[in-house]
Amino acid sequence: MIVDMPLRLVQVNFKAGDDSALGRFWAQALDWETSSEGPGVTNLVPKGVVWPDPAAVCIDLVTVPDPETVKYRTHLELATTSAAHHTELVAHLKELGATDADVGQGDVPWTALADPEGNVFSVLEPRSIYQDTGPIAAVVVDCADPRALARFWDGAMDWTLHELTDDRAMLRSAQGVGPYLEFRRTSGAEIVRSRIHLDLLPYTGDDQEAEVSRLRALGATDVDLGQGDVSWNVLADPEGNEFCVLTPR
Repeated sequence: MIVDMPLRLVQVNFKAGDDSALGRFWAQALDWETSSEGPGVTNLVPKGVVWPDPAAVCIDLVTVPDPETVKYRTHLELATTSAAHHTELVAHLKELGATDADVGQGDVPWTALADPEGNVFSVLEPRSIYQDTGPIAAVVVDCADPRALARFWDGAMDWTLHELTDDRAMLRSAQGVGPYLEFRRTSGAEIVRSRIHLDLLPYTGDDQEAEVSRLRALGATDVDLGQGDVSWNVLADPEGNEFCVLTPR
């Protein structure tokens, strides 16, 4: 019997060529604060927020040798509150170093951009569902089967499942705050080692190894990235998307 022990999505982790430079871009893009837990690592959190906080999925940037430059399955979507805000934000992001990106989107109301290291993200037109999320509307994962991934992630975390169709699954913090985690059906979605992955955190007092065992029972598999003896566990969901389970704090 699987014991239901909750995990929280607390941050999105970017492998970077230069964590400091990429961190400056995203800090200015989101109007967030930066800090560092050590050389080669930049942490981004909203101003006034003490991590972890259910209202924010934060960003960690970690410098690695020769990060790949391919189209990744995971990307961020930014929220806007009006047509004018959308126009202003796109212009601001380009001033910071973002460039237009062609992901085959055609004529759409949202804007695809790439950050200075080539990570594609979107600036959405105003949508009522994202008006209370903060600057990040959603963390989006391309997938082959949203229903299957929803079963895994709904069991893995204490987040609430808000929508489930053949084309999309949407989850959000049980507190009803912060961005959404979305799994979207994408034709030809490939399993590739991504520069962007999710970090999950057990609650204080929970057992990290018990959580990892529970995730394996749900369908997660162990991943060896050459991480060696570290305090976190690297796993992959049933479609091969890598994620980490951090030490409770």
